[in-house]
Amino acid sequence: MSDTPLKPTAATEPPKKTETAERHQDLEIKDAQIIFNSVWTSLEEKYGRTRLHFPQELILLGGAPGAGKGTNTPFIQEVRGLTAEPIVVSSLLDTPEMRRIKDSGGMVGDREVISILLERLLQPDYRDGAILDGFPRTFVQVECMKMLYHKMLQLRAEYFNTEYRSHFRQPLIHIMMLFIDEKESVSRQLKRGREIQEYNEEVERTGIGELMETRPTDLDPKAAQRRYRVFKEATYDALQSLREVFHYHFISAQGELPEVRQNIIKELQYQSSLELDPRTFDSLHRLPIASKIVEHARQQLVRRLDQYEMEETELFHGIIDFIEGKIMPIVRRHAITGAAHINTEDPTLDTPSAMAMLIDIFSERGYHASVDLHKIEIPEEFDVTTGQIRCRTKKVWRILIRFKGSEIRRGS
Repeated sequence: MSDTPLKPTAATEPPKKTETAERHQDLEIKDAQIIFNSVWTSLEEKYGRTRLHFPQELILLGGAPGAGKGTNTPFIQEVRGLTAEPIVVSSLLDTPEMRRIKDSGGMVGDREVISILLERLLQPDYRDGAILDGFPRTFVQVECMKMLYHKMLQLRAEYFNTEYRSHFRQPLIHIMMLFIDEKESVSRQLKRGREIQEYNEEVERTGIGELMETRPTDLDPKAAQRRYRVFKEATYDALQSLREVFHYHFISAQGELPEVRQNIIKELQYQSSLELDPRTFDSLHRLPIASKIVEHARQQLVRRLDQYEMEETELFHGIIDFIEGKIMPIVRRHAITGAAHINTEDPTLDTPSAMAMLIDIFSERGYHASVDLHKIEIPEEFDVTTGQIRCRTKKVWRILIRFKGSEIRRGS
């Protein structure tokens, strides 16, 4: 079993693999297949195939030391609507079971990592999604991640036309890399070390608070450099190797926190083509998305208003007079609430294009207007011979005008 981290690749064309390196990689792939198949078989025997409900969404989170993984993880959860606690793989390996293995002289290798991770992912809390912090870190783990994804797709296809289909949703896997360069990483690590030292000194002096653990790498520049290089050789390259398979998000974390979070929002915004099942997307894609509709809305509004003025002058001016004389007095009385509801039977609106004009005029003035025509049948005559009732149709236009209201109080 191998737990050898991936080696860094050069920025230029990678060197050709030697025959020995290729044999080593082939062995690792075979190791991964053996490990994954063994773990998967155990899960099927333990839970049953129909109960292997893995999260619909997985975010494989990696970050350079000091890049702000801990700071930004709650924000990433909020952006994606995930509520379950992130799965920190290093913490998984600190369980009593893992400690027993280490205490007995054994090594916690890839098989143990894969086994305990897949067990955790099957917990109901992770049904909708999970963030994996620190996985994968080795070539074997990379291959196992690919195998898990293919198993999830296989289960979905297998149970799609059965009663279990809702439990096997379209899997979505993101790779998210919070990246800073080595100089910035070392600087942030040492800054964190100084801040923790100062805090601990204050705790010891006052007796208030609890001491915080200080990483040795946060106090020694050379150790901080080594930690960064280990990240590049393990986590970074492991996640990079999956970018051809899963959705990859490279996020620069060099800037201030607000800037980094804007980068996260931009990268993780909803994309239906990625997240929906292909069948669902095919059914929906012929409907335009809102961002496309509003793309040239202002130019189209101007064009329509000019057209009203040129081609339907009398009606257009009649609608303007109607708004000025009958609608605006009511709107002004609702200046605080920012919403005015108006019912009217005015025949000015009883023209096909009148309602469109009214909405466009209010839009141009910065309001949000909607109009609904409500028809009411009013009995007018009853024929005692036939029993028939003759009605007239009463038309009531219900107009809603919304705008930003005024604040009466500011402060207490």
